[in-house]
Amino acid sequence: MDDTQHERYSRQMILRGIGHAGQERINRARVLVLGLGGLGSPVTLYLAAAGVGTLVLVDFDNVELSNLQRQILHRSADVGRPKTESAADAVRALNPDVKVIALNQFLQGAELRREVAAADLVIDASDNFETRYAVNQLCVQERKPLVSGAAIRMEGQVVVFRTDHDGPCYRCLYRDENGESADTCSLTGVLGPVVGVIGSLQAAEALKLLAGIEQGLAGRLLLFDGLTAEWRSLKLRKDPACPVCGATK
Repeated sequence: MDDTQHERYSRQMILRGIGHAGQERINRARVLVLGLGGLGSPVTLYLAAAGVGTLVLVDFDNVELSNLQRQILHRSADVGRPKTESAADAVRALNPDVKVIALNQFLQGAELRREVAAADLVIDASDNFETRYAVNQLCVQERKPLVSGAAIRMEGQVVVFRTDHDGPCYRCLYRDENGESADTCSLTGVLGPVVGVIGSLQAAEALKLLAGIEQGLAGRLLLFDGLTAEWRSLKLRKDPACPVCGATK
């Protein structure tokens, strides 16, 4: 790192567990971010600010006016633009050290597998079940850490899946592919800061993993109630009968 980079990252480099070596790992890392909405916005901004070397940003939507209440990557002038373009501009303006690969498409099949395999870590900030289940299966197969978040109304959750360390996967938590609520923000609403809280936690967990810090949410589901400002933490167990990571799959 040059002097400018040392100054840029100095406040996190002095943290125990990160230091120069951890920052170098962050600078070399490649992270796949699936979804550039309410969760993906703080995730992307914080990872870029922290100096993640390569961010692969994936979304297939355009910016809408109703997004701006919570999707802080995007600005009023971006309405109508692809979210990947808006996000890439925001990252480059924040930190020119970061390489951005913007994929304006619904990533699936062989292309999704290729990006998961190339990543050091995957962030699921998507809002559709098809992506959630597909990326979980690929992270299990490719042995990649997965940081998953979700938020609706005034509630949110975040969990880290380390199947590369023989931990549980997303399907251990949601065995039935229809196990989660099908509610959407457009139907039930969402408080903007709640997705900010969950997305920020996803970014924090990702940075700890990239730096080599093992303490965190691996195998634990953290639930946030924004109405009462209360947190709950649930220990997850690997399901031997899980259709994705179980012994009988």
